[in-house]
Amino acid sequence: MTWTFTGDVDEFPAPADAWLRRDPVLNTVPLTVLARVRSGLWSDDLLLGWHTSGGEVTGAVLRTPPYSLLLGDIPVPAVTELALELRDRDIPAVTGPREQAEAFTAAYGMAPGERVDHRLYRLGALIAPRLEGTPRVALEGDVPAVAAWMAAFLAEAEPQRRATDVRPQVEHRVARGEFVLWEDEGRPVAMAAFSAPLVGMSRIGPVYTPPELRGRGYGSAVTYAATRAAQDAGAGLLLLFTDLANPTSNSIYQAIGYRPVADYAEITFTVATAPV
Repeated sequence: MTWTFTGDVDEFPAPADAWLRRDPVLNTVPLTVLARVRSGLWSDDLLLGWHTSGGEVTGAVLRTPPYSLLLGDIPVPAVTELALELRDRDIPAVTGPREQAEAFTAAYGMAPGERVDHRLYRLGALIAPRLEGTPRVALEGDVPAVAAWMAAFLAEAEPQRRATDVRPQVEHRVARGEFVLWEDEGRPVAMAAFSAPLVGMSRIGPVYTPPELRGRGYGSAVTYAATRAAQDAGAGLLLLFTDLANPTSNSIYQAIGYRPVADYAEITFTVATAPV
């Protein structure tokens, strides 16, 4: 059983790609990030890895600095091997299904710092909320406003990433038609994005409403609109993540038809601990 690593996306083998695609639900994040790497985003200092056992790929990971190492539904013993293999590399955080993220943390040899717990939801039957306003796709002229909202979202929901330059990602996704704005009386009041369908799967996020406009149903409305847009683009499998510490988002997504699937964790690392 071995882990193999590369920094060249062209060297990521087809069997590793197939392993990710076999479960587009639990592997949703590495799948979509890998697709964005291949389309031109996050190409610097890549870390891609795949685990083989008995001649077959049994796991795959990737990291696009400065973001977390992304785990999918990898067998836990392989996760432990991965952590030991990566001890000489600077991995600031790990994100994945809760069991895998915790297994990596236990073996990596760095003290865990901040932790954020997420819940993955999958759409059942889409339920239309009460809609005040209309949706539209964000256009090139909306990039400054969308980027400002994206930065505000990160500052609030993922403060460890507040210094990230979001403009390239926003420009990329706006050009692909992945951002949806909700307008009320002709002005944008909320936004949501969806990932381009991959293996029939699309993930909604981020979803953001400015604080002064919350409590009016705009978040539910724009999430519904982004979900419909993803379906229109060919997705039959719709996913989204919520922060478990935010009961409001967990309730509104369930109200429009999303159902819990699995829990995930993002765990940052701080000070080195003694090897185990």
